[in-house]
Amino acid sequence: MQDFDQMGRREAIRALFEGTPFKPFTDSSFEAVSGERVVAADRMMLEGIDFDLVYFPLKHLGYKSVASVTGELYAALAEPRTLSVTLGLSAKLGFGQVKELWGGVVAAASEFGYASVNLDLQPSRNGLSVSVSAVGAAAAADRPAPESKDLVCVSGALGAAYLGLRVLEKGRAQFEGGSENREELERYRMLVAAYLKPELPAGLPSQLAASGITPAAGYFVDRGLADALLRLRADSGLGVKVYADRIPFEGGSFELGKAIDADPVSAAMNGGDDCCVLLVVPIAAYERFRHDFQTFDIIGHLAQSDVGAVLVSPDGLEHPVSAPGWPSQENH
Repeated sequence: MQDFDQMGRREAIRALFEGTPFKPFTDSSFEAVSGERVVAADRMMLEGIDFDLVYFPLKHLGYKSVASVTGELYAALAEPRTLSVTLGLSAKLGFGQVKELWGGVVAAASEFGYASVNLDLQPSRNGLSVSVSAVGAAAAADRPAPESKDLVCVSGALGAAYLGLRVLEKGRAQFEGGSENREELERYRMLVAAYLKPELPAGLPSQLAASGITPAAGYFVDRGLADALLRLRADSGLGVKVYADRIPFEGGSFELGKAIDADPVSAAMNGGDDCCVLLVVPIAAYERFRHDFQTFDIIGHLAQSDVGAVLVSPDGLEHPVSAPGWPSQENH
């Protein structure tokens, strides 16, 4: 197999697209039809900060990079249309490794229904970087205004990605030595999978449209639930209550949390890197939503503005929500 120094940039890109449902060097623009609004999402992932190739399979990295921007589109109820990827490549990566990474990108782009995908390759002195930009189209119809008692719902387990990362970091020395603790990886495989290859509810915008449900708001939960709740409170001007005993957790979360002295509830609130969609569903659509979207969990509801953003513990106590990057006055 030829490598980059023999192939050149354009030929390498052509070779990466061979056997995929997409064509290289295509026009990434699209014409929005009447009644549509265009939604864009971007993400940059840097080696050593957002991922570690010691234990992160390249194919999973490609998939996760696409899922991370697709989640933003889904939260805006936008159908994915075009995807642009720029890879910053250091000399340590050969063509075969980049092809593995690209395979994950293509798999995710196909699963989430992108019409076109573009790729650019750039040199990097500081390891691998993955920059992803996605554009989608959403119906221009107005969303209902958020109201007190509207339901706060999430599409998957929270805190799982953070705990999965802790499992991988715990076994880092073994990975670097060319071995791995298969027993521990198997025991917490769902937590590890939540970090390495997160799942999104594919086709969510079209499913909501088919059900006749228009959420009052939507957020991509990738920096912890607390961050999403504070954004919701700031945007809606309303309070929000979330109940700790209704937060969905992946199996093994509390067992692992006890072993490594990590609170799964804290991981859900501020752990980050989950790949979930939070929707605010009008209370009038409760029965329909519960029937048509059984993979979602209802974890709380909107409230009067003076409530603020609070986490309600099983004993009924209300704890103000806080998150990194938010000023303290946002919690009152």
